[in-house]
Amino acid sequence: MSQLLRTSVARVLFSVLIGATTGLVLFGVTRLSGRDLFVVTGGIAGAVSVLMFQVYGRAARLTEVTVTVPQFSQLTFIVNDESRQVAWRLFVETVTRVSTQPLKHDDGLIRETLTSLYGLFATTREALKGARPSVPVSGGPTVEYLAITMLNRELRPFLSSWHPRLLAYENATPDGPESAWPDNADCRAELRLVQANLRSYALGFARLAGVKEGQLLIDGAP
Repeated sequence: MSQLLRTSVARVLFSVLIGATTGLVLFGVTRLSGRDLFVVTGGIAGAVSVLMFQVYGRAARLTEVTVTVPQFSQLTFIVNDESRQVAWRLFVETVTRVSTQPLKHDDGLIRETLTSLYGLFATTREALKGARPSVPVSGGPTVEYLAITMLNRELRPFLSSWHPRLLAYENATPDGPESAWPDNADCRAELRLVQANLRSYALGFARLAGVKEGQLLIDGAP
């Protein structure tokens, strides 16, 4: 409570100081005449014009992007340079993993895929933690919203369902091949669905990042 009071008092004092300084400056300006008045007013006009150019520049870098992902018909984002950088990191993390690459019926190991998906979950969370939160524009969603939706609606349910079941089989039959796991086919079928959904999220990140050939990059990823 005392800290809150100190903060409030400090803010009031700071506001009073700014107000008094502003009043003093205005008073001094009103007493100027001739060349000094033109110099001061010209400087103020220049500062205002620079500020307006900066505001306009920031607005000009805002872009409206429409993304289609599972569970949603369409989402409309307003992105700036900072959110594009976050989207690019998430796109790279998503597209360079097994998470977006089909796993054939008799190809690859589910254990490796689950490990890759866990890695995607961890790196996505770290990317979000390391970036400053985006400021929503016009109440629209942010790139963080799209990423967290991918984690909570795609990765988390799949991993929490299938990882314990595969781990139980591995512990019960440490020397048994994964292909003998009774749930192998069912897990692969659900995995293909999750991978298709993750590809949609990856394309969404690509659009938010301004990547023009996102589909080609996904199809060409190893």
